Amino acid sequence: MDIAVRHFEKKPERCAYALSQIEKLLNEETDLTAGLANASAVLKLLLPDLNWVGFYMWRGDVLVLGSFQGKPAVSRIAPGAGVCGTAVVTGEAQLVPDVHKHCNHIACDLASASELVLPIRVNGELFALLDMDSPVTNHFDEEDLTGLTPVADAIGRWISQIGE
Repeated sequence: MDIAVRHFEKKPERCAYALSQIEKLLNEETDLTAGLANASAVLKLLLPDLNWVGFYMWRGDVLVLGSFQGKPAVSRIAPGAGVCGTAVVTGEAQLVPDVHKHCNHIACDLASASELVLPIRVNGELFALLDMDSPVTNHFDEEDLTGLTPVADAIGRWISQIGE
């Protein structure tokens, strides 16, 4: 599938476009790995200044690395460890403007400077996390949180539909 790279000055427009492209891909896919791999590729392609984007899958008592775009990453994260582990414990999205000031940040890529983590829920239960890193401090803000939460929600609905 060919995704047109469009440049938007405003984050809400960029996020809405990314959502529309991911939804198109997911509507044609029934395999979890393939869908998540393409979703991470679309986000890496369309969102500027990302050095890592991917998924951590909740496997009962630990997060396990899923599909991603970027450098090799930590394959397992315990609840409470790093930004992703904090999202598991709190059940909430994590917006970290400067990971170097986060008390227990896990650095998969030393270039990462800010991070956004969004929970993906299936039938109300945590299924995975969408994790995005940027080499730019203060890259993510409330507009990203608001604009990209629908991406995580759409992925959760799709996972529910394919029966994972």
